[in-house]
Amino acid sequence: MENDVEKWLRSAGEGFLKDIGIRRDQFVLDFGCGYGYYTIPAARVVGERGKVYALDKDRVALTELLRRANSYGIKNIVPIEASGKLDIGLDNESVDAILLYDVLHYMSSKERSKIYSEAYRILRKDGFLSIYPKHNRTDEPLWDLSNMDLNDIIEEVEREKFHLDKKFFKELLHYNHLNKGYILNFKKNAAEVSLRGVKWI
Repeated sequence: MENDVEKWLRSAGEGFLKDIGIRRDQFVLDFGCGYGYYTIPAARVVGERGKVYALDKDRVALTELLRRANSYGIKNIVPIEASGKLDIGLDNESVDAILLYDVLHYMSSKERSKIYSEAYRILRKDGFLSIYPKHNRTDEPLWDLSNMDLNDIIEEVEREKFHLDKKFFKELLHYNHLNKGYILNFKKNAAEVSLRGVKWI
């Protein structure tokens, strides 16, 4: 019987990423990519002319990601081993989408501010920042998000010259299991909007 990871990598992950806005030919950054459970489906969605930057500080995880990608014949993933600093070594306005999935709880508020600033710098004008804020106060609270709810996280990101564009509640992979979670998509250079104006999907 197919397990959740196999189901996700076979088809469900691609469907999820298309739903949240990833498109063919885009350049995507998967920040804190781990073993590539979002990187690999994203690479399939963007296709040969697109590119996915897979950034992580774990060399073993990056090696396993590339091994799995090669087994699928995927050639459009660029691994980036993080230096431990919060600078993202990509050019200004060079990516269409950034995935910050299940990583914010590892960072202090100061570190998160730095990442949002870097995201703003490297995103193209019409690009988007997509956040899966697992481990907030209402969803298995842990570490640096344990005292923040979704509204707190939205307010924090919007202080960094972003505005909330869409809010999703969808099935997605967390560790090795499918579960339901919120996804927050932000755009840059736009007026702040209230939750009442957010499109629910």
